[in-house]
Amino acid sequence: MPARKALIAITSASAALFNGKETTGLFISEALHPFNVLTAAGFEVDLSSETGSYTPDWLSQQPDFLNGSDLETWQDKNSSFRQKLDNMTKAADLDESVYGLFYASAGHAALIDYPTARGLQKIAEQVWASGGVVASVCHGPAIFADIKDVAGQPLIKGKKLTGFTTEAENTMGIMSELRGFGSEMVEELASRLGATYERAPGIWDDFHVVDGRLVTGQNPASAASTAKAAVEVFDQL
Repeated sequence: MPARKALIAITSASAALFNGKETTGLFISEALHPFNVLTAAGFEVDLSSETGSYTPDWLSQQPDFLNGSDLETWQDKNSSFRQKLDNMTKAADLDESVYGLFYASAGHAALIDYPTARGLQKIAEQVWASGGVVASVCHGPAIFADIKDVAGQPLIKGKKLTGFTTEAENTMGIMSELRGFGSEMVEELASRLGATYERAPGIWDDFHVVDGRLVTGQNPASAASTAKAAVEVFDQL
């Protein structure tokens, strides 16, 4: 049985969006919700980014996405979540062998650094090789661009997954700016690496996909249910 210890990956990138008016980075609830779920399920939880730093995403701090107890936790710099987030160890300095569950949180910025984030990717590869659970939400599948299984094949090849829809990028009106990042959209990455992309009818529906030890969620609303599903899979290992 893999260790009941989880790593939540955090994007270390930031970029201007919405014609330079706003900044994308970590979508806060996509890390906070799984942190809460995993902690409640008895996991020891670490947070880490490729550089050890992060920038909070503007949109994720708006009242529609951050309110109630989530907002209180975010504003309390002494909360366990903020303490771990604000004092992250960079991925390359962690012992990748101690984790039984890997969860890639996101934000649009993940499209920038995740595809080449070898420190984080190596941890995910080790978790997978040791029989643990690998999960992601929203733009988190960008991390799968260079994650291999033990046979050297793309981890997601031949598997079902979900993530943020191309329709949603277009609806938000930011596709041209995202193209400026030089980034693949989640659906494109899935297609290129031989995965089957699935989605809910609505772009903001709570939706996740379980394929063996791979658990993925579509959008911010799916962060908690994805983490709960990942725990269920872990508990059946």
